[in-house]
Amino acid sequence: MNVTFLLKRAHRKWARRGACALLIGLAAPSAHAQNTATLRGTVADSASGQPLAGVSVGLQGQPGGTATDALGNFRLGGLPTGSYTLRVGALGYRAQSVPVTLAAGETQRLSLRVAATTLNLAEVTVSQPRDPNQSLAAISHIDQALRPINSAQDLLRLVPGLFIAQHAGGGKAEQIFLRGFDCDHGTDFAVSIDGLPVNMVSHAHGQGYADFHFVIPETVEQLKVYKGPYTARFGDFATAGAGEFTTKTRLERSQAKLEVGQFDTYRALVLLDLLGAGRHLLSKRPESAYVAAEYNFTNAYFDAPQHFKRFNGLAKYTGQLSERTSLTLLGSHFTSNWDASGQIPERAVRDGRISRYGSIDPTEGGRTGRTNASVILSTALPHDAVLRQQAYYSKYDFGLFSNFTFFLRDSVNGDEIEQTDDRHLFGYTATYERADQFGARSLHSTLGVGTRNDFSTLGLFRATRRQITATTTTGRLFEQNLNAYLDETLDLTDRLTVNAALRADFFTFDFRGQLADEATGQLEPLRGRVRHARVSPKLNLYYQLTPAVQLFARSGLGFHSNDARGVIRDATANVLPRALGYELGSTFKPLPSLVVNAALWSLHLQDELVYVGDEGITESTGPTQRYGLDVALRYQLGRRLFLDGDFNYNHGRQLQAEAGANYIPLAPTFTSTGGLTYKAPRGLSGSLRYRHIDSRPANDDGSIRARGYFLLDAVLSYTTPRFQFGASAENLLNVAWNQAQFATQSRLPGEAAEGVDELHFTPGTPFYAKLNASVFF
Repeated sequence: MNVTFLLKRAHRKWARRGACALLIGLAAPSAHAQNTATLRGTVADSASGQPLAGVSVGLQGQPGGTATDALGNFRLGGLPTGSYTLRVGALGYRAQSVPVTLAAGETQRLSLRVAATTLNLAEVTVSQPRDPNQSLAAISHIDQALRPINSAQDLLRLVPGLFIAQHAGGGKAEQIFLRGFDCDHGTDFAVSIDGLPVNMVSHAHGQGYADFHFVIPETVEQLKVYKGPYTARFGDFATAGAGEFTTKTRLERSQAKLEVGQFDTYRALVLLDLLGAGRHLLSKRPESAYVAAEYNFTNAYFDAPQHFKRFNGLAKYTGQLSERTSLTLLGSHFTSNWDASGQIPERAVRDGRISRYGSIDPTEGGRTGRTNASVILSTALPHDAVLRQQAYYSKYDFGLFSNFTFFLRDSVNGDEIEQTDDRHLFGYTATYERADQFGARSLHSTLGVGTRNDFSTLGLFRATRRQITATTTTGRLFEQNLNAYLDETLDLTDRLTVNAALRADFFTFDFRGQLADEATGQLEPLRGRVRHARVSPKLNLYYQLTPAVQLFARSGLGFHSNDARGVIRDATANVLPRALGYELGSTFKPLPSLVVNAALWSLHLQDELVYVGDEGITESTGPTQRYGLDVALRYQLGRRLFLDGDFNYNHGRQLQAEAGANYIPLAPTFTSTGGLTYKAPRGLSGSLRYRHIDSRPANDDGSIRARGYFLLDAVLSYTTPRFQFGASAENLLNVAWNQAQFATQSRLPGEAAEGVDELHFTPGTPFYAKLNASVFF
């Protein structure tokens, strides 16, 4: 027989077999779809009709599950036919069990409404199927429901392990400490509210400056906490972590509140529901609108009255334009001005020159303001996709008078400086989210793009008693960030989930201005444009060991940007220092009413940058390494009694410095917060809380140490359907503690020209009591 004939016959035989195999493979998904069913639905708040995002949805006794998207929609696909019990739950809402029966090839649709209820930790789930990188979700939700919130500072303290310090009156952004970082005012912690970035790039006072005082605490509904550089949604500044705050979509009721406290402290608040519960416009679709306003005044506890004044106003509308589209409009305005006592040297108090609450330069102080506008459009698209688009604008103003060294530079007029920032911020973000089902496996994909554009006039001036005497640097800033990311979350098995992502950032730094020559004092041109890009991959694994135990391993690259003036001034400057982080941990429930989150982590920073505000320059301390252990626990002792505690150990060192001179100044080594809370929907509620941070080196060699402290605070309230009365007390034990602390070389009148290098501090609040009363209508 002809060999060629045999080869041709074999080829035709295998071709037919291959075609059959291909047809079977192509038909398999269709056959699978015909033998399985799909369950779709929407979850909304029973009181308002507003869709709820992030609600856990799953089948009782079945692995896996999902969560509702931004429009309250969910989908469970590839389900074998049969009868099930659908479980729907969210913290603070009454869990629902809904029986469903699914036929082959059926797509069943449900419309569910859940009602708010008292907190029950037994219903908390430790799995986070839609946003797996938010491993602190359960902890954060519990804290928001239980912890008393009286100020914007209290909002930041909701981040487990985060400490803050104020050192220039009540109007300056707080100094932030987290995971062994002195983040200054936000260099390594990204903050946002309703999608608006809070951190300011190339700010007059410090890189990443995050002034959160424009937020009215009673309007905040949700906080999402992300520690480490593991989440692609965040770029600049998100090395130690990120905090996403969201204001309420609706008010349960209108409220008028008045607070009165020691040290001439007054606060008035109004929250006004504009549409009324259950009202709809002609569209007959769920919608809400409200306005909020607050006014604060205090002279504070310093010897010199602080004359602190702050006004906040907010208006927000949320509505369903159609069954597939929702719209959110937001506008806010904030203004503040104050006098400050500033940081003082220990020797001035020790020698009796001033008291703990005195000042060396009583002309310090500042002013700031911010106006925001934002529009968010969320649209449900085919194939279980959601498109979210946001455009925003902020007008920002800032002026700060400070004196860190007193008379070190100028022994006659003093070393006071003024920093100014007049800024316009434009931004746009868009995310396309899609959920796909491959048999029993689900894939959640997110594609995001965005741009941020800062236009600012910056200035640094020498001053005497708030009168400008000389210019150090001034000019116009343009800084742009273009970014895009792809984030994929795939259920590899019923228990194992992988999250992989890639983020790309492209920066343009442009500064046109002048800089004073150090030798002559003459102004010289400082101009230039620098472009730089950064790619940041992320890889995270999650394993659901049992329904009560989730394990995770996370890793990722991140960065924080340099100040534009430093980049233009020094061609060798590190533009976007990289951060490498990784951690192992678990969220678990050893008891039904006990939730624990623990993580062993490490973070390497390519270049630790410190902005020197009084010189307008950036200093590099080189690469650093940190590692630590975070433990957070929340325990429900009884129906209304709750116990919580956060314990954070951090170890950090400079890598290129000699042993013994390689400490990271002000980096905390151990912090802890916790408390006991009695929470009732009506009647009496109360909380007793503590804060502790240990002593730590304030300079490279540890010869100067920042002093630790332990504080107790308490809150009591009595609530009825129409009224609420309350009292709060900070520093119950009246401890003399240092809030902000720095190792600084300064000179006082009569001292030698070289001055003295020692600890400078801002005293913390002594015993401080406030009363409040609210009317609900």
